[in-house]
Amino acid sequence: MSDTIEILAPAGSPQALTAAIRSGADAVYLGAGSFNARRNAHNFDAAALREAAAFCRSRGVRLYLTLNTLIRQNEMLKAIELAEQACLLGIDALIIQDTGLARRIHAAAPDMPLHASTQLSCHTPEGVRELAEMGFKRVVLAREMKREEIAECAGLGLELEVFVHGALCMSVSGQCYLSAMLGGRSGNRGLCAQPCRLPFSAKSHPDTRDKALSLRDLSLYDYVKEMLSIGVHSLKIEGRMKRPEYVAGASACFAAARDAALGKRSTGAAPELLSDLRSAFSRSGFTDGYYTGVRGSSMFGSRTYEDVAAATPALGRLVKLYDRERPALPVKMTFTMRAGQPATLTAQDENGNSITVDGDIPETAVNRPLDNQRAVAQISKTGGTPFIAETECYISEGLNLPLSAINALRREALDKLLLKRSTPVPIKFNLDKHPLSPNSESLPFIKKNEKDFIIARFSDYKQIPDNDDSDMIFVPSDTPLDILKQLADNRLVGIEIPRGLFSGQRQTEKQLKNAAAAGIKTVLCGNIGVIPLVRQAGLYPVAGFGMNITNSDALDAMAERGVAAAVLSFELTLGQMRFAKEASVPCGIIAYGHLPLMLLRNCPVGSNHGCTSCGGSGGLTDRRGKRFPVVCKSGCAELLNSTPLWLADELNELPELDFLLLHFTDESPSRAADIISAYRSGGEPPGEFTRGLYKRGVE
Repeated sequence: MSDTIEILAPAGSPQALTAAIRSGADAVYLGAGSFNARRNAHNFDAAALREAAAFCRSRGVRLYLTLNTLIRQNEMLKAIELAEQACLLGIDALIIQDTGLARRIHAAAPDMPLHASTQLSCHTPEGVRELAEMGFKRVVLAREMKREEIAECAGLGLELEVFVHGALCMSVSGQCYLSAMLGGRSGNRGLCAQPCRLPFSAKSHPDTRDKALSLRDLSLYDYVKEMLSIGVHSLKIEGRMKRPEYVAGASACFAAARDAALGKRSTGAAPELLSDLRSAFSRSGFTDGYYTGVRGSSMFGSRTYEDVAAATPALGRLVKLYDRERPALPVKMTFTMRAGQPATLTAQDENGNSITVDGDIPETAVNRPLDNQRAVAQISKTGGTPFIAETECYISEGLNLPLSAINALRREALDKLLLKRSTPVPIKFNLDKHPLSPNSESLPFIKKNEKDFIIARFSDYKQIPDNDDSDMIFVPSDTPLDILKQLADNRLVGIEIPRGLFSGQRQTEKQLKNAAAAGIKTVLCGNIGVIPLVRQAGLYPVAGFGMNITNSDALDAMAERGVAAAVLSFELTLGQMRFAKEASVPCGIIAYGHLPLMLLRNCPVGSNHGCTSCGGSGGLTDRRGKRFPVVCKSGCAELLNSTPLWLADELNELPELDFLLLHFTDESPSRAADIISAYRSGGEPPGEFTRGLYKRGVE
């Protein structure tokens, strides 16, 4: 069991920052500029960031800067410059999604702690180990994990940070493309428009009350002591878009629960405070479904009129949590008064910072001389400051000093001590220090810059046409061994590991052994935790679209981990992927398919209507009548786009890629054969189709 646990609060504005610190948060996280996952929050410009860093440091609160978005090739230098600014300010850690950015920062500033964002979708022990080897100090685990899965990730080289309160995305973070595809606003770029909160239904004709993709907010208040025993280091509160009152209430409640778990207080938060926190913001109450493993319809909920009405009185009460400084910093005050010498007051904090200020020369007392009791009482009045004083006085007899002079000494000493505490300790940053070029091994059968190499990915081996004309195929990792051997006899075959592993790591290891036994050498990986398993099996890892590669540095980071080829993010435009020409490994794109828009651990069809209701062909219908297929696999589900991506008629417009991936989901063998043929010869699109984001891009 850890002897402490951090309360980490969101700071979407200076007001929320103050609310968090005064309500018991040990650390805060905030964004600056455009490279953070909440670009619509207030965020902090250069001057405000400097003030925030000083404010946090002076009060003993850690500050983490979010750089947790995907970085395009032309943005890398600006993102690195923001990291350099953070180093100059002595910020305590950077929260990173983009592996290329993490690689560059780690080379330039190896002493800057890096935290792996939940956007990296880490949810397995091997994923934790892999991120540790990449230079991260902490990982923000996926919110969909059960308590047992979290426990398995403890003690593996990284601090564990777990979301304990706030909004739950329907999709695994980093694996949602719904907002990008429907409205051009990418959640991976910090501009999610939350289309999942709009009406979606498992019925064929939904009404506006159907919210099949809207989960209740998370609250794990009752499990703080358990997480302490598991080995969790940080309890994270979601909400950089929420009001300061919400931040204050959540910080106070979880700080109280933590202190009670550590035996520092007899009980947790008062029932009235817990009630106010629920009223401040919830969607018809809270859920603990992922943590406890009790998933289903009870996890779903939406914001109601009653929820909104309950908020106003609660917010008024929560303001009182942060309307004044919270005395939390121990300071030793030493007051000395001798005849003929200026009175002095020394203030020293627990970090060794010390300030001594001089006052007036004391006078001989006419009536009542100043004694220790009166002096201690006056000097210990630290109200309105963040300090708690322990005071010692050394006073010669028969002397006096006006109380106003003592008050002035106290104020001056504490003001100067706060200023000294706020002085940054810069972290060394060398902008010219670049990582070494990766010594990578590429897939030997893919030649650079020959985009006519076609890879067909099938959801089921039964979809494979008898006259398959692709250059390589990927089939599911659970394909039977005899089928794998049969397929591998006369073609290039790889297996695909699902993006959502969770408790399936041991099963994946068995499937990799089967693949190796069948003579298969290549594995399509959609998660960072799969790569080390593939390496250990002696096979070639190929980074799938779920790895969200958007720049050459991210490709190099993957190549260092043994990745032999990569599928680029489909949130890039064709022009933004020109870096692939000189890439360290072969690169391709998804060129056909119903693009996966969400990775789900709580199937919206099965949870609301039962797993047998869809017969394996379920779907959701939006308010416009568009149907989005839902397919289940290995304990997770995927929400697919309603219309297929088609590029076969525009092959000449593609950049210099090394392969095209055709992503087959429910196509028949004959339909798959026709599509492969079209991508050989440049066929026209059949019926309704989309160009995806390759032309219109995302914000």
